[in-house]
Amino acid sequence: MAQLVQEAAARARRFRQDIHAHPELAFQEHRTSQIVASRLEELGYEVHSGLARTGVVGVLRGKEGGPGIGLRADMDALPILEQPTPGKDKPYISRNEGTMHACGHDGHTSMLLGAAEVLANRKTREPFAGDVVLIFQPAEENEGGGKEMVEQGLFTKFPVSQIFALHNWPGMPAGSIGLCEGPIMAAYDRFDLTVEGEGCHAAMPQFGDDVILIASEIVQSLQKLTSRNHPFEPSVLSITKFHAGDAYNVLPARANLAGTLRTFDPGNRDRLIGEIERTALGLASANGVRAKLEWKEGYPATINERNATELARKTAMQVVGAESVVDPVQPSTGSEDFGYMLQSVDGCYAWIGNGPGEGGCLLHNPAYDFNDEILETGIRYWVQLVENFFQS
Repeated sequence: MAQLVQEAAARARRFRQDIHAHPELAFQEHRTSQIVASRLEELGYEVHSGLARTGVVGVLRGKEGGPGIGLRADMDALPILEQPTPGKDKPYISRNEGTMHACGHDGHTSMLLGAAEVLANRKTREPFAGDVVLIFQPAEENEGGGKEMVEQGLFTKFPVSQIFALHNWPGMPAGSIGLCEGPIMAAYDRFDLTVEGEGCHAAMPQFGDDVILIASEIVQSLQKLTSRNHPFEPSVLSITKFHAGDAYNVLPARANLAGTLRTFDPGNRDRLIGEIERTALGLASANGVRAKLEWKEGYPATINERNATELARKTAMQVVGAESVVDPVQPSTGSEDFGYMLQSVDGCYAWIGNGPGEGGCLLHNPAYDFNDEILETGIRYWVQLVENFFQS
């Protein structure tokens, strides 16, 4: 088995570097999907393409009537101009200018393809007690490919009892595994706020409304919501845009703002959304101006279920040893659309250490690169997880 995993990891490295050199944005992962589908077919999987446009599902059929397990990897890249990684030879740098794999989805896809190879070999000796469903998801970055897969019947067509995902994590020791029960990634919501009044000459503010001053008051008051109203509930509220005016001597009639809200608890999320609306609209009304608030619903929190997390924890201990398991990890205020899948099926989202984050090797950084040395660990984790699932 060890030699088979090593051989699969070597092939996964070649897949990874090829996919890295040809990154594709959300719902445009045509080449990547074809590579995935072709490889799964070679390995004897039942292959289904086209779910969520460019998604691929590979099914390794087990004994009829048994429970199923889902393993998910994301495939899309980001609209970033790739830069060299300091101290690293990278001949596979992106050939699609302005697009790069800056979040390691090339590595996630290749790890799961490597595991697919080992699992297929394992089945030739003895079928698993149920189906193994490999989910290669498009459009994780901002576009909600996971949600689209669920809405198009992912778990109706391919029922599973539990689902798992693994994401590389710069800053954690290479090959270590981190997880926690409960929320591990935050919910992500965006909003646009417009404050409108009467514009006037800057030297005569009494004849109009100072929407800049009023909007600034709203910004300050919004920050009190997280620090004063809910000090024990982790959340981040950030105003990320504030645009108003074009001249030195004019008080503008409009101020356009935008922001983002990150939360872990669904109840706290709902409360804060309501309080943001009351605060912004109330302050505008109190100052005699108009305000309009529009929400753009983002991803839900990624919340790990207890039993699935226990299975992932047991697997991590077997694969990397207790000293290399970070449990619990501190949840991240970043977001992940795997949360949509976890709303439908119990599961666990874990991190695999990518090594030091120095030199720009951080997620969504133009100098980032996936660490190929962790491919073998990721493959071993997936294979052992499947074995443990069917043993339990």
